[in-house]
Formats: sequence, C-alpha cells, structure tokens
Amino acid sequence: MRLDRFLSNQPRFSRLDARQLLASGRVRVDGQVSRDGRDEVRAFSRVEVDDELLQAGKPARYFMLHKPAGVVSATQHPEHRTVLDLLDEPDIQDLHIGGRLDLTTTGLLIITNDGLWSRRLTEPRSRLGKTYRVETEQPIGNEYIDAFARGLYFAYEDLTTLPAELEILDSHTARLTLHEGRYHQVKRMFGHFNNKVLRLHRERMGPLVLDPALAVGQYRSLSESEITQV
Repeated sequence: MRLDRFLSNQPRFSRLDARQLLASGRVRVDGQVSRDGRDEVRAFSRVEVDDELLQAGKPARYFMLHKPAGVVSATQHPEHRTVLDLLDEPDIQDLHIGGRLDLTTTGLLIITNDGLWSRRLTEPRSRLGKTYRVETEQPIGNEYIDAFARGLYFAYEDLTTLPAELEILDSHTARLTLHEGRYHQVKRMFGHFNNKVLRLHRERMGPLVLDPALAVGQYRSLSESEITQV
C-alpha cells in the first residue's frame, strides 16, 4: 500500500500526522528517508519512524525449480507430492508458485513470496514470452507455423489466441513461444491439427531461462540480476 496510508493506519497516527512525519524526513523505508506518501510499502519493506520500527518486513525469496513430471504445481494436494515438497526452506507456507505447470509437464517453475514480482512475470498483459519444447505423436508441418502466428480460435472461451512463434526442430519436435497462458493451451493448439502432445517442457519465462546445471527436481535461488530483469 501507499506509505501515507500505511502510516495513517497506525493506531496513533492520523493522516495529518502522516503528512507531517513525511515532510519532516522522519520516515525511513528500507533504510532510506522517504518524503513521498506515494512510495510503496510491501510485506518485505522495513519501515521506521525516528528510531521506532513499525514493520520489520520479511526477506523476499525467489527460487527457480526444475519441475519433474508427476509433481503438482500447488502448495498442497491430497493425492500428489507438490513442488513445495521439493524445497528445503523455512516458512514454506509463505511461498507461492508463479506460472503453474500441468502434472505431466516438466521444466522451469518459479516459486517466490513476492506477489507483485510474480504477477509482472506471469500476468497476460505483461506479454512476456514463455517458451516450451514440444514433442508430438504425429509430424509437425510448416502449416503449424502460420496457423499459430495468426492465432487459433478457442470456441469454449470464444477467443482467438495471441500470435505465437513456432520453431520446428525436427519432424516431431518444436519450440513454441506463447505470450499468454490459456488452459492447456499448448495441447489444444496442437490438438487443432489432431496431433497429440507427448512431452512438454518449459525452457523460459520472459528473461528467466532454466539453468542447465539444475537436475530434475533440483532448485536454486535466483541471482540479483535475474530478479531485476523481471
């Protein structure tokens, strides 16, 4: 929320108090003096007035996981092991998944406690490309390239998919980049040609690329440069 609202929500500060505190330079956010009430206070922000700590905040955490098949992209599930079960981290309940994958789909998955950051990465209006390696039952023809670039009509949602880029790697393998995330979208797009997807593996989400050093089921923290690219 806005810093001025955060301050005025404190029991002993009115909106006038908040404005005066800001104007006098008595408020610090993450160690820096803030005089602008429009500055954002997040769950991870440390907020101080003079020498008094109003919010300690929590450290933001960002992880890249090489998701295996058979593991659910959920925080809990009654039948299957979840991706959070693969992480050996404290306060696991604070984490959520940015950009889920189907049970059988493998590859890049992002897990974080920073909701604003993960929304920038995953929401459709960001138009960040998500790239998948696709293996199919039948050969992939050049006509797929043009059809995906034009967009396919999905009758159930009454919409046409955004243009997608397809690179054919061999007769039954392709690399597909989407700029949205419709329900089972990759399988439905290939299903337009009655071609069943046998394997689906996500390689990239926007600027984030699956680390080739990560074995299936392994994870690591994102670097500072990876975080700031999103």
